[in-house]
Amino acid sequence: MLRWVIFVLFYLFILFYSFQAIKTVTKSSWVYYVFFGIAIIILGNFLFQFLSSSEGRVLSPTKSYAFGFLLAFMSFGLVIIPVLLGEDIIRFILGLYDKLVTTKESFYLPSRRKFISQVALGLAAIPFTSLLYGMYRGKYRFRVLNYTLHFEDLPEAFDGYKITQISDIHSGSFDDKEKIEYGVNLIKEQNSDIILFTGDMVNNKSSEMTDWKDLFSTLKAKDGVFSVLGNHDYGDYVDWPSPDAKTQNLEDLIKLQKEMGYDLLLNESRFIEKDGQRIALVGVENWGAGGFKKAGDLKKAAQNVDKDDFKILLSHDPSHWEQQVIKDDYHYHLTLSGHTHGMQFGIEIPGWIKWSPVKWRYKYWAGIYKEMGQYINVNRGFGYLGYPGRVGIWPEITVIELKKGVKDA
Repeated sequence: MLRWVIFVLFYLFILFYSFQAIKTVTKSSWVYYVFFGIAIIILGNFLFQFLSSSEGRVLSPTKSYAFGFLLAFMSFGLVIIPVLLGEDIIRFILGLYDKLVTTKESFYLPSRRKFISQVALGLAAIPFTSLLYGMYRGKYRFRVLNYTLHFEDLPEAFDGYKITQISDIHSGSFDDKEKIEYGVNLIKEQNSDIILFTGDMVNNKSSEMTDWKDLFSTLKAKDGVFSVLGNHDYGDYVDWPSPDAKTQNLEDLIKLQKEMGYDLLLNESRFIEKDGQRIALVGVENWGAGGFKKAGDLKKAAQNVDKDDFKILLSHDPSHWEQQVIKDDYHYHLTLSGHTHGMQFGIEIPGWIKWSPVKWRYKYWAGIYKEMGQYINVNRGFGYLGYPGRVGIWPEITVIELKKGVKDA
């Protein structure tokens, strides 16, 4: 309970400085009182959603929006604070100097300058409006990213082979069927040879996918749709009434994927054959560094695969690639991962900058990377989790074309 008290006090501290900036800029008292009222309502709703819920850590859409609006208002205040605090230090120094030099009987603190508050509010508006935009439009701003990867040892029959990768559906967060239908249709339009899904179909419970099952069942490809599990698919973030209930949830999700026509690889492999040649598709259960589930067994998954086979690995968490896959005796030509979401926040301008705070946690966090002659693509995710939006890191559908030979040869 103490942490909640500390949090509320911190929020009120942020609110105080936001209130000061608005009050300095405008003469209309109703403006800053309306702002104050909205901020208090947002705090109250957040506390109600998270303290009164019987679902524990389950993030429902209502909870996510409560968190999203709170985050937007906090970002507003957190930008204002250093500007006004800096001004307060200068005001204090000027007031102290004035008292010491002029020997005034009372200490006088100079008034806030309107220009400084205007600058603070202008800067604060950037993350504030961005976060609101991310909740309204950004989360469904689907984009298709196309890559062509060259391999000298790619079987000739697979030259030009097209893969569509999707990841991190997080169906428990969805709130707009029309937008999701648009995203699914965009996947279909790629007409790839194969569709590969790299985990986190739900947030916590298999039932979250029930309303979306028929829609995602429409995804088809000539060589099939294959999938693996992500850390959220195991139900580890829910307080289940019993271990049996948790086990049943996972069994239901596995059954559901089968009914959808997805070939779920649970530390298993499959072969895609064409004109007498083949490539190996290897899928591991979740393996993540730190405190994440480590159910993935690379050796078991590849036990039926020859060392010389061309191999594509599906592994939800890119930390697996960094810590185990690229060091393995087998050469995994291409690994497909997700998990990071690109933190759903960052700045990406192709050819110039690619940045997100998640890079401090994951070395490989979005896009294509190459190490030791092996590639990984970290998909930014189809859905979203926690903050119900995306800013700068948009939902992604990846299309990878495999080419025989060396690039630019």
